[in-house]
Amino acid sequence: MTVQRLVLRGGECALIQIGGVPVAAGREVHHPRLGAATRALPCVEGPARDDPAVETARRSVEALLERLDRSCGPALDLLAPAHRRLVDSAAALVRLGYPCDTEHLPPYGRLAARLAVTDLDMIEEQPTPTGRIEAAVALTVLYAPVFLSRRRMAHAQESARRF
Repeated sequence: MTVQRLVLRGGECALIQIGGVPVAAGREVHHPRLGAATRALPCVEGPARDDPAVETARRSVEALLERLDRSCGPALDLLAPAHRRLVDSAAALVRLGYPCDTEHLPPYGRLAARLAVTDLDMIEEQPTPTGRIEAAVALTVLYAPVFLSRRRMAHAQESARRF
């Protein structure tokens, strides 16, 4: 849905309040490509590139993508903000001394791949190209907090079970 339609349906509030999408970024969502639409979503800048943890994290992320056969190749340009965010998050784990390697990352990669199939199935249900682009943005923004909230609830349940 266009930003104007999101406003009419109350979606702008959801995108801004829940998804953290700046109002101005909503205007960038009109480009008729899924990659361009999701690229318009906010991405926090990470640490300086001269941080040694970034190179360690980059190697771990690339090894993960290769191991999961998810190398982006030429498509990486479309995913640059998400790839950068993944490397930056992995670098934070490295700096803090938490495991972030091909032994610990694959479950997250496999889960993400399964969720991508679910997301794209929902997006394909939209009858028009514009509807698919709008759904890609809305689902990307709004299902992320759903997933994170459910993950935190699962942590609490598992913690109660274990301890």
